[in-house]
Amino acid sequence: MPSIYAAIKSDHDCHRDLMDTIADTSGDSDRRKKAWSEFYHDVKAHAAAEEETFYSKLISKTWGQDSARHSVHEHQQLDDLMEELNGMDMSSPGWLQKFKTLRHDYLHHIEEEEDEVFTRAREVIDEAEIEGYGDRFLKRKAQEGELIEEKKEDSLED
Repeated sequence: MPSIYAAIKSDHDCHRDLMDTIADTSGDSDRRKKAWSEFYHDVKAHAAAEEETFYSKLISKTWGQDSARHSVHEHQQLDDLMEELNGMDMSSPGWLQKFKTLRHDYLHHIEEEEDEVFTRAREVIDEAEIEGYGDRFLKRKAQEGELIEEKKEDSLED
């Protein structure tokens, strides 16, 4: 049973590897398409599960409200960039430029989360209070993974 911090960090490490793969490929190669699809779906499920488990707990603490809101806002900005990328030709120079922006912003987000947010969360949330949240996060992430296309359709209807 991983801690919430270990579960989130493990995803971040996977996302870093996928971004490296995407950056190391070119055009609309099968390898880039596969890495992008995995990155896109995993990040979307990760962010939703993170907000519903970790950030919901963090926001219940006075200190955590601003931090959680900031991170959720960054999730929305990253999501917007990913949706823009999905609508673009992967082999165009514009796609790679936008991906570089996404990569920079996402790396900033996860480094801030791992360095600042986790450190402060460990200070304000008792370990007993968050025990089992790693499993809750992973279960919620799996559920969110099943909802990505449905949520995408819902957002198109709005």
